[in-house]
Amino acid sequence: MSRREPHDRRTSPGRRAGLVDEIASVIRERIYSQRYPPAAHLRQEALATELGVSRTPLREAFRLLEQEGLVRVDPHQGARVVSGDLDTLLQAYELRAVLDGLAARLAARNHPTPRQCRELRAIIAAQEAALDPWDARAYTGANVDFHQFLLHMSRNDFVLAQAPILQMTAQVFAPVALVEPETARRAIAEHRAIADAVEAADEHAAEKLARGHIEATI
Repeated sequence: MSRREPHDRRTSPGRRAGLVDEIASVIRERIYSQRYPPAAHLRQEALATELGVSRTPLREAFRLLEQEGLVRVDPHQGARVVSGDLDTLLQAYELRAVLDGLAARLAARNHPTPRQCRELRAIIAAQEAALDPWDARAYTGANVDFHQFLLHMSRNDFVLAQAPILQMTAQVFAPVALVEPETARRAIAEHRAIADAVEAADEHAAEKLARGHIEATI
């Protein structure tokens, strides 16, 4: 991979925290790219050797990823990527419905700038470009970009802290939630309606449309 792999540094607490974040970032990227698929066992000894780190910062990285919902740590069975079963997927989308609705409402309340509106429309255009010829990977990437941009437009740090749920539902669980072109076309139309409401600073409509968009997926 292009990023530099982490190496253990037995120094100050600040550098140790940076190492934990670096390890977590590598594992997170591998989960999102499906290198570590849902329910995959993350073998601590092998990972520590590969990344050139001791087990202590690796365990701390696992705990960080567990807080994000990407990893489950069992005292007896070790760490695993979160399961991709349907019940887990639906639970994640129930949270998405609330999160996306709130993000859209706050984005509308903040009266987006013309530049923000253009960027949101450009993301929708990228989704449309993936329809013909159909490119599921490009569509999924632009879909994540759309929802992430709405989170950023909320300007609420607590909303932004929930961003990992987007990649979890759209990328980690991708084998379960297979997207087809017709589904994508419907989603794009719903994205346009959400963008219209946000651009019009219509908080109520933006929240209703964004929440309904996720509920339709459920």
